[in-house]
Amino acid sequence: MLNERIKPIVMPKWGLSMSEGKVTGWLKRPGSTISIGDELLEVETDKITNVVEAGETGVLRRVLGEPGTVYPVKALIAVLAEPDVPDDDIDAFISAYAVPASEDDGEADAGPQYHTAETPAGTIRYAKRGETGPTVLLVHGFGGDLDNWLFTIDALAESATVYALDLPGHGQSTKQIADPSLSGLSQAVLGFLDSVGVERAHFVGHSMGGAVSMRTALDAPGRVASLSLIASAGLGEQIDNGYIQGFVGATSRRDLKPVLETLFADRGLVSRQMVDDLLKYKRLDGVDEALRALSASLFSDGRQASVLASGIADARTPTLVVWGEEDRVIPADHAQALANTAQVAVIPGAGHMVQMEAAGKVNALLKGHIAKAD
Repeated sequence: MLNERIKPIVMPKWGLSMSEGKVTGWLKRPGSTISIGDELLEVETDKITNVVEAGETGVLRRVLGEPGTVYPVKALIAVLAEPDVPDDDIDAFISAYAVPASEDDGEADAGPQYHTAETPAGTIRYAKRGETGPTVLLVHGFGGDLDNWLFTIDALAESATVYALDLPGHGQSTKQIADPSLSGLSQAVLGFLDSVGVERAHFVGHSMGGAVSMRTALDAPGRVASLSLIASAGLGEQIDNGYIQGFVGATSRRDLKPVLETLFADRGLVSRQMVDDLLKYKRLDGVDEALRALSASLFSDGRQASVLASGIADARTPTLVVWGEEDRVIPADHAQALANTAQVAVIPGAGHMVQMEAAGKVNALLKGHIAKAD
């Protein structure tokens, strides 16, 4: 039996398709006292590079993950324990850990990682994680897909049943968009919920997905248990039109990389793989037409066409607003549009993709808000 006073740090699983990650560097030295939320190390995946935050307290007694080395998900890469735990016990823990790690490897990943639903709007790809607790729907932004929730879906699924979808025109869903307005996208989302048998959900929307979520709360309030708006469109008119037009028009890595760097406070998070994946998406039949239709409908004349803040304030839907202080796409001061009726958190050192750059903080806020509103 493993010593319960010794706590493993393992290669995390970020997103449904991640099977391994490369340790790029440790941010804490052996012997450091660790608190929950401390940044321990950086890990590079084929999607993004990000930090691993501590979920336990203790002293960093042993570091096993070598920088530059690739490890499978759930591989033991470090050990936390209090100073009075003998070194021999640490050694025994490490020796014994390989068997339970391999036995656990497939438990949460049995079955297909992605699903499709046939809806009035067309075929929608989605992921589902978790089987208990409240139902949560994750709605991505303009040009994104369900992988924008790499660091969110499994964290929320610890205490909820979580769906993440590709909106029409995005990811691997239908590229046809019959109605590229917020109301049209809201109807597509409601059709998806009907298809998977969900009557009511807590909506978590990022950027354009936040505006879609607000529109749904106004048009079908009985379907929306709460709103969590992350760097949301729909709370003010300002938006970086250069980002929108740059994303729509980019046809090469040289064009697209600086556009994507606008999304992050730390531009270094934009990996070559991220750029290549988005270029592949943009080259799919129907994508250019879909993005141009959405841009013309939602962001005409370089401004947001719909501002929904007053309607949401009047509706009194339980609402959380989260923003990255260094957001260069939608100004962080838009977070204050609902300050009188919503919980508002502006996170330093993060940009428009705050749910990736400050995943631990955002996930804690989301869990607390959903639990309180349920």
